[in-house]
Amino acid sequence: MVSTNDFKNGMTINLDGKLFNIIYFQHVKPGKGGAFVRTKLKNLDTGAVIDYTFRADEKVELAILDRREMQYLYEEGEGIVFMDMQTYEQMKLDKEIIGESLKLLKENDIVQVVFYKGNPVAVDVPTFVKLKVSSTPHGFKGDTVSAGTKPAVLETGAIVNVPMFIKEGDIIKVDTRSSEYVTRIS
Repeated sequence: MVSTNDFKNGMTINLDGKLFNIIYFQHVKPGKGGAFVRTKLKNLDTGAVIDYTFRADEKVELAILDRREMQYLYEEGEGIVFMDMQTYEQMKLDKEIIGESLKLLKENDIVQVVFYKGNPVAVDVPTFVKLKVSSTPHGFKGDTVSAGTKPAVLETGAIVNVPMFIKEGDIIKVDTRSSEYVTRIS
């Protein structure tokens, strides 16, 4: 159990049987009445962000999470097979656990799988990935960085908007949090 006075950003708590990550918290002491803690919590199952208010010094169950480095091996039916980098055990996870970031992963990528009480609850992918552009429409003469964007299909099948100067075969860096183009590597 942890007191709401000891909250920190990034801490994971168990609230009514569901896991929540603390995104933001603020201790409030109004002129009248008791102090309270205002928080923004992200549900690890659904990804939904909620506002929740706790009384000051209220006790909440702290969720102890285990993170393991695993390698993405291949897709199998409705799941993804990962290999633990320490024990070399293979594990099949549902695609829902990974979410939208799956479109930006390719085989042999290393991810962090988050476990709670021995069960996988989330997959943390790298913040940036380098991917090759498989196809994109040709740009026109005079296209510059600020001339706009065009869609590009990446080697994983994901579609990302890129600047007009990007062409097939280029390797680009993509932000996995927003699925947006960052920069060209080559």
